[in-house]
Amino acid sequence: MTDTLDLLKTRRSIPAVNIVEPGPSDAQIEELLTIAARVPDHGKLVPWRFILFRGDSRRLAGEATAALMQRQRPDIDPKFIEFERNRFTRSPLVIAVVSRTVPDHPKIKEWEQVLSAGAVAMNLMVAANAMGFSTQWITEWVSYDPEARHILGLSDSERLAGLIHIGTRDIPPFERPRPNLADIVTDWKPVA
Repeated sequence: MTDTLDLLKTRRSIPAVNIVEPGPSDAQIEELLTIAARVPDHGKLVPWRFILFRGDSRRLAGEATAALMQRQRPDIDPKFIEFERNRFTRSPLVIAVVSRTVPDHPKIKEWEQVLSAGAVAMNLMVAANAMGFSTQWITEWVSYDPEARHILGLSDSERLAGLIHIGTRDIPPFERPRPNLADIVTDWKPVA
């Protein structure tokens, strides 16, 4: 069995709160993004991009989304505001994978472009895991709230495919239940 197959069979997400320093170096980040971008991209549209949250920008982004949450939900429990304030400081590096489709393209359907952004996110996670880092792909409310997306640097036409947290785990990996193949695999048969 190849190292790649071993990696894919054992890859695990680690909760972002358990992803600590050290994170990837600048050279490693460049390599991760180069690998992430090597995905199927029908028409070479590059229907995705990246936003990096590292260093002090993590704290500032969390403060901005926490302020928005407080404004939108003034009666919310303060513990949720504090949790939000720490959203981007949970791990050393957070990479936003942004889906930026070309709607109504004459040849490449929007769904294909969205899937390409998902493939970018997964390539990014697998590459980071192959480098020895731990990852977690999170969406949460900031992915769906138009004001939050604007705060994070997305245009009105862009969507947040996910926030990929990257760093070093401070807990051992753990397994979660996986689907039984008998429940999700069928052989195709002609429709009668």
